[in-house]
Amino acid sequence: MLRLRCSLLFQLLSSPSASPASHLLRLFSAAAPAVSPNPSFAVEEYLVATCGLTRPQALKASAKLSHLKSPSNHDAVLAFLAGLGLSAADVAALVAKDPQFLCAKVERTLAPVVAGLTGLGLSRSDIAHLVSLSRDKFRCRSFVSNLQYFLHLLGSFENLLPALRRGSCFLSSDLETVVKPNVAFLRECGLGDSDIAKLCMAQLMLLGSNIECVWAMAARAQDIGVPCGSRMFRHALKAVAFLSNEKIAAKVEHLKKTFMWSDAVVGVVVSKHPSVLMRSNQMLQSKSEFLISEVGLEPTYIAHHPALLTYSLEVRLRPRHYVVKFLKESGLLDRGRDYYRAVMISEKAFVEKFICPHKEVAPHLAEDYAAACRGEVPSSFRFT
Repeated sequence: MLRLRCSLLFQLLSSPSASPASHLLRLFSAAAPAVSPNPSFAVEEYLVATCGLTRPQALKASAKLSHLKSPSNHDAVLAFLAGLGLSAADVAALVAKDPQFLCAKVERTLAPVVAGLTGLGLSRSDIAHLVSLSRDKFRCRSFVSNLQYFLHLLGSFENLLPALRRGSCFLSSDLETVVKPNVAFLRECGLGDSDIAKLCMAQLMLLGSNIECVWAMAARAQDIGVPCGSRMFRHALKAVAFLSNEKIAAKVEHLKKTFMWSDAVVGVVVSKHPSVLMRSNQMLQSKSEFLISEVGLEPTYIAHHPALLTYSLEVRLRPRHYVVKFLKESGLLDRGRDYYRAVMISEKAFVEKFICPHKEVAPHLAEDYAAACRGEVPSSFRFT
């Protein structure tokens, strides 16, 4: 019976002229006779045997479904999910996280949402992704209109997906009283639609915050020396959005101590690269020890090139330092060659400029560099 329902729903959703909201009830009614309440219906067993939950998951989920006496609505929801293309594992994960999804009415809630999303140009695969990621939000009447707004704001479904993977709470925020006023305020701060989209992809919960919180975020961005309308304002807002003034002050003190910078110098560094405020103290300490003690850079040099603090120590800073050091000590590179210039270029450009020209005299250089990038630091780079 479940496979029959799945087949019917699949045909319904595959038809470009179909209207799930208007026809789904009729099809499900035709697919199965009415089921009388079954007083012996065991929710926990159903969750394990039919939905694929583990016993502990089923025990926890059944507490939210204890009022149910029949599997009929559950079966319809499972058929609906199968018709969208969700795998058994996807369904089990969805039900474990949101057991009450099984209580949703297919014809009254789920099918109209699918019809609305299809009208926005989303494929069945896209919609299946949304079900898995948004869970209970998918059951809200405002889901389609909210999603339409965010699709327009972010530019594409592909841009929306990474944000959804970090959490879907923003989809339940009220557009008229919360989201749109926040967007309007960000525009007043000098951010264009492209900047707002990039900011939201990184800090999407920002738009779901009340307007007073967003005002406070903007004030903190200006307090670290980045005025509204400046090129760095989006980056500053991203960095301080969910940091308190106390945490910002503590991070500034840590930067001063770790890199031996004055108040004025650390202020310039933070205003030029606000993202340093998002780095952990441990990470900053490790980079300080490496750049100052191992590479031999002066604190003032690092302050003039704060982007060094944004690159990965293991994947970029250390492996490239080994290559540059090897080339200089081997007389293959001018000793005055600037380390920062070797770090800032792309991986492709680095290989072309620092690896490829020396393949004949240092045939193992590419191999040793690759090993260093994997964390397998060789005792020394080899000529032969």
